Amino acid sequence: MPIPQLSLRAARYLHLAAQGLLQKPRRRARAQDIPAAISRMSLLQIDTINVVARSPYLVLFSRLGDYPQPWLEEALARGDIFEYWAHEACFLPRADFGLVRHNMLQPENMGWKYRTTWMQEHEQDIAQLLEHVRINGPVRSADFEHPRKGAGGWWEWKPHKRHLEGLFTAGKLMVKARHNFQRIYDLTERVQPQWDDARDLPSREAAQRQMLLNSARSLGIFLPTWLADYYRLRNVALAPLLAQWQEQEEIIAVEVERLGSMWLHRSLEPLLARAQAGTLRATHSTVLSPFDPVVWDRKRTEQFFDFRYRLECYTPAPKRQYGYFVLPLLHRGALVGRMDAKIHRKAGYLEVINLWLEKGIKPGVGLATGLGTALDDFARWQGAREIRFTSLPDFLAQCWGKHREIPGSSVLF
Repeated sequence: MPIPQLSLRAARYLHLAAQGLLQKPRRRARAQDIPAAISRMSLLQIDTINVVARSPYLVLFSRLGDYPQPWLEEALARGDIFEYWAHEACFLPRADFGLVRHNMLQPENMGWKYRTTWMQEHEQDIAQLLEHVRINGPVRSADFEHPRKGAGGWWEWKPHKRHLEGLFTAGKLMVKARHNFQRIYDLTERVQPQWDDARDLPSREAAQRQMLLNSARSLGIFLPTWLADYYRLRNVALAPLLAQWQEQEEIIAVEVERLGSMWLHRSLEPLLARAQAGTLRATHSTVLSPFDPVVWDRKRTEQFFDFRYRLECYTPAPKRQYGYFVLPLLHRGALVGRMDAKIHRKAGYLEVINLWLEKGIKPGVGLATGLGTALDDFARWQGAREIRFTSLPDFLAQCWGKHREIPGSSVLF
């Protein structure tokens, strides 16, 4: 059978289909869509920057549209999802607990996430903290005072915060819930009462194989070099695994314009003929988080979408090329631009400080309409009543003006 040939555009569409970003949502979101979307992506990266909606909320919005942000915490509290280190700190489907359990049981292999020396030096205090949780129930870092008044910053965490983080990485505590996005910790056996290491723990090799297969499904179409980064796996022998998957018809060999030989996950096989024929369509325009799976691997994003992206919030302001928290803009299957934006929650407006279109993107009515609707939806979801533009490309400035009212906004903070 001849190897299917795909244009680069069709390959991008297949990837976006796997991620749930090919078409605009056809119905209003429901609470059960939260864990379903996370399962589809395999991982939902957590970040606390809140210049606009925090990243995990935004990643879900890009796929589900307007939804109440507390649904994410409710899914965590129900146990539909859990938190642990994966790509980075992530929400994962409850069913995937066994995939990361080996890291919990061997936390000394987790690098900076687990300070063995600290845990050994404070062994007695940490044992007392565990006993406190066992007797008195869940705790937050905020429940404990810093021994030095006024001290702070990640470089000077209070001891109990370090203890809690170490116990979390070691899998002795888990995040039972969040309140105002603050972690609430409880004993792992109370958060995962159905789990038994002796009965349920897969081998490390089996867990790694499943993580790689999850990565293949969530990417949809991929180069082998893209797989390991999804869960930040190291020393992965991919060649025999890919051969096995091909024999088992888990993946299909395809040839993609410019990128060459790639693999397609079997879940996308129903879309393959349309992709080859050029009849698969991308209709979705939306704002993406810097930590969206589509863009979190910067090298992959550049290879696949010709979109060079760097997060500059940790770069000194004078050295930034674009801005503090710049958001990629997806329009009908292409990353067409980026914007530096800030939500003014009390004043009720979204400020677009700067918006740039990529080189070679020629703005027209379709792009202005698609991005304009995407920004309206983005602002309305965050409770804004208005968008104020500071700097725009000339054509978009002509279409949108300096500000626009957002009808039907609702406060969801």
